[in-house]
Amino acid sequence: MVKTEEKSVVYFGRTNFRNANRLFGIKRTDRRQHMYVIGQTGTGKTALLYNMIIQDIANGEGVCVVDPHGELIQNILGKIPEERVKDVIYFNPADSDFHIGFNILETPDPKYKHLVASGLMGIFTKIWSNVWSARMEYILNNAVLALLDTPGSTLLGVIRLLVDKEYRQKIVDNIKDPVVKAFWIYEYEAWGPQFRNEAIAPIQNKVGQFLSTPLIRNIVGQSKSTIDILEIMNTGKIFLADVSKGKIGEDNSSLLGALIITKIQLAAMERVRIPEEERVDFYLYVDEFQNFATDSFATILSEARKYRLNIILGHQYIGQLITDVSTRVRDAVFGNVGTKIVFRVGATDAEFLETEFEPEFIIEDLVNLPNYSIYLKLMVDGVTSRPFSAVTLPPFKIAASTSIANNIIQMSRKNYSRPNYQVEKEINLWSGVMKERETFQRREPRPEKGGREDFSALTNLGIEFSSPANKAGRSISERQSRELPPSPPRESIDVDFLKKSIDESLRKKNL
Repeated sequence: MVKTEEKSVVYFGRTNFRNANRLFGIKRTDRRQHMYVIGQTGTGKTALLYNMIIQDIANGEGVCVVDPHGELIQNILGKIPEERVKDVIYFNPADSDFHIGFNILETPDPKYKHLVASGLMGIFTKIWSNVWSARMEYILNNAVLALLDTPGSTLLGVIRLLVDKEYRQKIVDNIKDPVVKAFWIYEYEAWGPQFRNEAIAPIQNKVGQFLSTPLIRNIVGQSKSTIDILEIMNTGKIFLADVSKGKIGEDNSSLLGALIITKIQLAAMERVRIPEEERVDFYLYVDEFQNFATDSFATILSEARKYRLNIILGHQYIGQLITDVSTRVRDAVFGNVGTKIVFRVGATDAEFLETEFEPEFIIEDLVNLPNYSIYLKLMVDGVTSRPFSAVTLPPFKIAASTSIANNIIQMSRKNYSRPNYQVEKEINLWSGVMKERETFQRREPRPEKGGREDFSALTNLGIEFSSPANKAGRSISERQSRELPPSPPRESIDVDFLKKSIDESLRKKNL
């Protein structure tokens, strides 16, 4: 869709200074400096985001919405214009029948491996801060870097790498980084059983808890992603990520949302191969973004502009951006965001924000704003304006279409998801669980107790079992592993002699 000059501005408010009541918005070029929206719950933040998203979709822009509540996306779903329905990818982790594949370890360019590992460490550090330790990070970082050198690896491999010696050997054989390889060969293998168990127990507990949820496991455990974030960005598609806490749990929501944002960051950086003037603007909306704000988020804010990744962030109070050891995310937001919009805030936030908005507005102004009223500093032609007041536009009244919403869900299932039974079969085959079940059903010999499946059976998930009539066509290794031992020879029976014996017996009985 051609983006005309008339559609380069997204409107979201009216000025109210001296009753001017003038409609205003923000230009596409100024949005590349990002937008930050803060305000207490119920003040109108989500309505502002909703109006901007609806306009972006109608204008043919590429959009991603990460929603930890689900209500914003559900409100948008039935209001997609018919001509854009085909562009929508609806990601609903709570769907138990169809699963989108999202493999964070699937990297098209090896030079981004350390960025993936760093992003994952940032996510894990934030979510499991109460149990996080330097040793836990050391082991987990080496595990992720090791898995990244084996194509098709997923997060499911982390736990298996720590406890399965044969699997670990196969992964170690593929490691290209000498430092990572040395850790697994010389250091990890030298640990005594007790020390090793103590060292990996926190990882097994936290990562295992995350991966033990079938809905999450079936998303991150697929070896090949069913969505291509870079393709979504370059072709201007609409990616709606409904990571609702109420449906999948708070930790799972935070982890999945952070994984999506990390993947978007990596995809944006791949745009370096595209001339800057050919990079298509892509808009990332993150509501309640403190749930996903890791230290790597600071990097995204500082570098996203040149890759045409334009970010719109919303949350409730500044304290959500501060940890016990770091203010990096807060500093990145206020140091890199061009447009800042403030709804009513608490006294602590007002004291901090006063330095941004004085002398026009002071603490008392910031804490007494009515709902849907804002103070803002707007980026205009690359220059930040003086602070001014405004009221946001009411939510656009667009009739929701149930048929459009259902059509989007069905199309996303068909084009970007896989049925539950296929995904679970693949994961079970990889883990070795399904192998025994299929062996029993096909009356084939079970592995000896304590034995291990050959690693090739774990990677070749599409293996076909030959019928007895086609047995000769199988490979020697397959015949050796699957044929039953030869039965002992039986004595032949003389049928004519048997008939004569029966006839003779009957004749004697009649006599």
